[in-house]
Amino acid sequence: MDTLRAIAIVWVMLFHSYLVGGLGEGFGALERSGWMGVDLFFVLSGYLIGSQVMKSLRDTGRIDAAGFYWRRCVRILPAFFVVFAIYALVPGWRETPGMQPWWQFPTFTFNLLFDNSDNYAFSHVWSLCVEEHFYLVFPFLAFVLAQRPAAWKFAAVCTAVVVGGVLLRAWLWTHEVAPLQTSGGNDGLAYLRHLYYPTWSRLDGLMAGVALAACRVYRPAAMAWMQARVSAVLAVGAILLIASLVLFDGARTAFWPCVIGYPLLSLALAAFVVAASGATWLARLDIPGAGWLARASYSLYLSHKLVFAMVERHLDGYLLDHRYLRFGIFAAATLAGGALLHYTVERTFLRWRDRRAPASATLSPPKVIQGISAAD
Repeated sequence: MDTLRAIAIVWVMLFHSYLVGGLGEGFGALERSGWMGVDLFFVLSGYLIGSQVMKSLRDTGRIDAAGFYWRRCVRILPAFFVVFAIYALVPGWRETPGMQPWWQFPTFTFNLLFDNSDNYAFSHVWSLCVEEHFYLVFPFLAFVLAQRPAAWKFAAVCTAVVVGGVLLRAWLWTHEVAPLQTSGGNDGLAYLRHLYYPTWSRLDGLMAGVALAACRVYRPAAMAWMQARVSAVLAVGAILLIASLVLFDGARTAFWPCVIGYPLLSLALAAFVVAASGATWLARLDIPGAGWLARASYSLYLSHKLVFAMVERHLDGYLLDHRYLRFGIFAAATLAGGALLHYTVERTFLRWRDRRAPASATLSPPKVIQGISAAD
């Protein structure tokens, strides 16, 4: 999975390079599509977290809720709060001056309350909000479904999430985005506020990852069958990805991309996750630097726009005629900034986490004693 995580973070940073001029002509399609790297992160999160939770349920019938949330908190919060503190306390370092009210960030409600097109500072935290909401809800949903496991129940939930998302986005586009496109209003803000940022509109990638995790844990033969045909799976993924790129290119706020584009993209990315898991040749592929990029991807994601802004102010218009040299300087500085956060904060807390463990608090099926449920 390191290769995919490395691709995801590089893709996202290329997308945000528009803040500092980007790579220029010849790389436009790659930069414009870089937001898809976030969707790749969603599929990976659904797959990895889903596998962890469902494996515990399969093997023990329980979930160590305290351990799960402890590990997630120590993994996410320290680096997040360091970067958030810089954004909140040092306005001059932001990529844009405006920022949403401070309380939306530690409560992870930014993606639900974003309402001002001038408040883009630290806006990339929206995807972390979606992930946090997923972490809060998924273990409980998985626990409930596992009490009387049945493939049709899981399929029904997956179908409800995907179809519900399609219908919801169609309704939101019709009532929130279309009127502004007709009147010449700020349809981009409406798109971000109602379709792109909110958790309920962006569950497709997470659900695709969870579906793969369920296949891996409960139907390993089916997963092995797909992995044995990795070339065909990659071909399907490539076709779906190209279709997604064509659908979204230059039309992200149009009806069909908003309504069916996200599940189509999620299917494409899920195919690549299948191809990169297990013992496939893609899983064994060792690209120099990919492992480090994967390990540092969270710190890079949090910090890269801050670094872009700081370097841009110091360059102050220099080297405009040397686009690739400028881009190389931005890339080197971004990697250095991400490494600083990764080694001083993220890894420090991860090592501390591994030396400590919270008291167990498990989700378990209720015991029945003399006909009386212990949950009553």
